[in-house]
Amino acid sequence: MSDNPYIEKYIAYLRFELGLSSNSCDAYSKDVKKLLSWLEVEHIELEQVSYPHLQHFLSSLYDLGIQPRSVARIVSGLRNFFKWLVLEGYIEVDPCELLESPKIGKHLPTYLSTDEVDRLIEAAGMRGGVEGQRNRAIIETLFSCGLRVSELCSLKFSDCFFEEGYIRIFGKGRKMRLVPISERAIAEIQLYLAHPNRPIPKRGEEDIIFLSNRGKAISRITVFVYIKEAATIAGIKQTISPHTLRHSFATALLEGGAGLQAIQLMLGHEDIATTEIYTHLDKSQLREQIERYHPRNRHD
Repeated sequence: MSDNPYIEKYIAYLRFELGLSSNSCDAYSKDVKKLLSWLEVEHIELEQVSYPHLQHFLSSLYDLGIQPRSVARIVSGLRNFFKWLVLEGYIEVDPCELLESPKIGKHLPTYLSTDEVDRLIEAAGMRGGVEGQRNRAIIETLFSCGLRVSELCSLKFSDCFFEEGYIRIFGKGRKMRLVPISERAIAEIQLYLAHPNRPIPKRGEEDIIFLSNRGKAISRITVFVYIKEAATIAGIKQTISPHTLRHSFATALLEGGAGLQAIQLMLGHEDIATTEIYTHLDKSQLREQIERYHPRNRHD
């Protein structure tokens, strides 16, 4: 199975043509290798795989106790693999065309209101000193720009264009996007940068904005810990993380009237279906809007 002639070519396609990260390539290849191992046991050649074969393979995953969400991810990986096999002419018919992913209940992301974010920022500042100001700037930037925590930790001076009002982000697969940054976030960052006790950056870290106390790029774990600490001080009961601020950014934009495609671009989602999870407007609010604006409910 490890000598399958398609695996290395497929990984090269993912990495160099699609520009996926090493982690994404590894995940896709692991999904394919699960199928190849099963085919080897069943004495089925890859070129002979049919829709019933794939159904039996998925049944075997359930028998192993693999959860529906993981099975859905494997199905997605197999679809990409077989599309590539057809594209390259290795097979003529895609056996995944009729293959369905398991039904998974949508998990609505946790998000904060603007008032709760303000409380979180104030609580972060209570630590005092350069750490307090850095943490204020971090939370404001996460909320104002909708960044992933890894994107925030690697944010560089050379990618910040404050006069123009935007920052340059390199997201998953090193894909670049331009994200507007608010005046408030810029102000918080500049207060942090001007702080007399800001750590001296270590060699090679001079371009990094958010530094740890040791002068290195702040880690994702450190950001997580300080946000949890601020949430406790602010009296926020729900469990939150840096990603909660990304969800809050998207929710605030949606409720403010922004279109899904604009939100998709700012978040760096490849598929708009990922962005659609944010259409979780409160049902009572939605009902109020229908009663107020739908022509069948007007009593003029």
